[in-house]
Amino acid sequence: MKPRGLYSPLMDEARDKGLTLNPKYDRDGLITAVVTDVDSGELLMVAHMNAEALKLTVDTGLAHFWSRSRQSLWKKGETSGHMLEVRDIRIDCDQDAVWVKAVPAGPTCHTGARSCFFRRIGPEGLTPVDAAD
Repeated sequence: MKPRGLYSPLMDEARDKGLTLNPKYDRDGLITAVVTDVDSGELLMVAHMNAEALKLTVDTGLAHFWSRSRQSLWKKGETSGHMLEVRDIRIDCDQDAVWVKAVPAGPTCHTGARSCFFRRIGPEGLTPVDAAD
C-alpha cells in the first residue's frame, strides 16, 4: 500500500486518532513538553517528562519534569517557589509531545526571565527580546 499525502498506513491508527493515552517516549524514556501561559499563550519553556513526571503532573496539577543533566525527577519551582499550576495538558497526534498550559507563579526560566525564550537569533547573533515581542 502506498502512503497518501503525509499520512502513512504504517502509523499507529489507534495512537494517532484514538482516545487512549499511549505516549510514545523516546529511547531514553522521555517525551518533549512545551509549556505556555494559559492566559497569554506565551511560550514559557520546553522540557522533558518521563512517565513518572507526566503522571505526577496529571495527579497533582503541578508541572513535573525529568532533568536530563541531573538525571532526576523535579517539580518546577520546588526550590524557587515559581511553580507551574497546570490548567490543561494536551498531547499531539502521534503522542510524542505534550503541551502544558499553566499559570506561572513567577519567572519560568532559571535565569530569572519570565520565559526561557528571551533572545532572538539574527544575522548579527543574539539580541534580547521583550516578552511582548
